[in-house]
This record gives sequence, C-alpha cells and structure tokens, in this order.
Amino acid sequence: MLSVLAITGPIYLVVALGFLATRTGLFQRTEMRTFGKYVINLGLPPMLFNALSQRRLTEIVEPVFVLAYGGGSLLALAAGMYWARRVAGKPLSASAFAGMGMSCSNSGFIGFPVVAQVFGAPTAGVGIALAMVVENFLMLPLVLALAESDVAGADDGRTRGQRLRAALAQSLLALLRNPMIHGIALGVLFSVMEWSLPEPLGRAVNLLAASSAPISLLVIGGSLVGIRARGMLHDVGIIGAGKLLMHPLAVLLMVVLLPPMDVKLQTAAVLMAAVPMLGIYPILAQKHGHDSMAAAAQLGTTVLSFFTLSSLVWLLQQVPHP
Repeated sequence: MLSVLAITGPIYLVVALGFLATRTGLFQRTEMRTFGKYVINLGLPPMLFNALSQRRLTEIVEPVFVLAYGGGSLLALAAGMYWARRVAGKPLSASAFAGMGMSCSNSGFIGFPVVAQVFGAPTAGVGIALAMVVENFLMLPLVLALAESDVAGADDGRTRGQRLRAALAQSLLALLRNPMIHGIALGVLFSVMEWSLPEPLGRAVNLLAASSAPISLLVIGGSLVGIRARGMLHDVGIIGAGKLLMHPLAVLLMVVLLPPMDVKLQTAAVLMAAVPMLGIYPILAQKHGHDSMAAAAQLGTTVLSFFTLSSLVWLLQQVPHP
C-alpha cells in the first residue's frame, strides 16, 4: 500500500498545499482563476503538443480508447440524468448538470498527474489528448445543449429541439478558440509530418509543459476554499458516487466489451474516469442557478477521491499484465 501512496500521496499533498495557501491568505481564491487560465492557455497546450508530436501517428490514434471512454461517459451521463429527472424529480437543466458531475472528468488538472505518476508523462499525454477529444467534442457540447434547451418558453418539442441544435452548434464553434484543442491539432500535425521544433523553441515548450501538473493541482486545492456542502449532502453523495464509482466502472465495462488495446491506455481510460469532475463545473452550472450544488459536489468528490483513487490504483496493481 505504501507504493500506492507514493503515487497518489504527492498529488493530494500539492492539492492540500493549494488549499492551505489560499485558506491562510497567501493567495486569494480569485487568483486561482488566473492560475487556471495559465494552465489552460500556456501549460496544457504545450504538454499535449509534446505528448503527441513526439510519437508516431499509430501510437496516438486509438479509436478503441475514444469508444471506450466516450461510451462509458455516455452511460454515466444517462444514469445521472435518469436519477435526477425520474427519481429526484429535478428539472432538465439540474438533471443535465447532475449528469455532467457524474460523467465529465477533470482529465487535465487531476487525470494527467495521476496517470503520469503511474505510467509516465508520454502515456498520460496521449491519454489526456484522447480523453479531451471525447470531453470537448461530445460530452460538454451535449450536456450544455441539454441544459440550454431547458428555458422558459421552450415548452414544446419544436422550440426545445431548435434551442438544442443551436446550443450544440455554439459549443462546437467555441472549440475553435480552445488552446488545448490547438495543442492537440498541432501535435498530430507534427507527428504526421515528422517535424520537430528548433531546439531553443523546443526547450521553451518543455518548460511550459512541465509547469502544467503542479500548478493545476494547486488550482484545484485553492478552488475548494470557501465551498460549503451543508444541506446538500444527499445530492453530493449521489453525484460523488456516480463520478468516482459508476463512471470508471462504465468505462471499464466498455474496455472489456470492445476489442483490446494497449494495456496502459486501457488503464489510463479507467483512471481518467475515476478522477473528480472538471474544475469549471460550478462555473458552467452558475448560469442556470445550480452552482451551489455543483461546488458542493466538487468539494465532496475531490476529498473522497483520495481514498477511491488510491484503492483503484492498488487494485490495478494486483491485476497481472501480459
């Protein structure tokens, strides 16, 4: 078990450091958004570029990973929305964000550091790139479109359908401005063309890429300061269980049912699904008035994930690999 804590312990120690630094006033909670912008715009894109540009195309194009991760995520989304809509009786927008909490991982800020600790940065970089394709081109546009369709006046199928299509188009167009998607596209281009950066530029890209993981973990910790979960423990518990247990199990089911792929990528897909929900979850939910629930769920899920992720890493170490 000590070997497992050697993997997960450093990750959550840095998260705790971010929390303490913000809680004691060294940083303001609003400054965490600035650090987050740095990671999204200047840290993760170079890391994704490095991971993809330095590998052959056959190593980074893995449709089975996309099918397994995407299929498992859709299963978790459907289950979360069913619980919220049919069991808890929530409106469609609240149901969509409950489903998002159970199915959209924080692959960049937590998933990458976890997989990098287990398999190293190259495998983690490919895993996060493939996961982000699923999250940015499928999950986020779908969930946001579902939430956007649940507005006053959208009470007939035709109006709601029109808003759903418009919201999907808007979400997909926003991808064109996403720096992480730019990093993935450039990495694939350099891999296909077998190009390499001039050494000075390559070193600069390496420096930026290396800063991504530690700063992202500090951001997660700092963002948890001030969040309260009182009065929402039932919903938080359901969403947390869906994210930390159901989502990885759904992805594992897809991995078992689909044709085999590299065992490291199989494990990476399950690990990516087992991390807490994406960091901007409360921000996305704020527009529809569900930010308190989302923030509380993020707090509870992040704390519990130390135990669930450590247990998952231990279980994966017990599985014999060929």
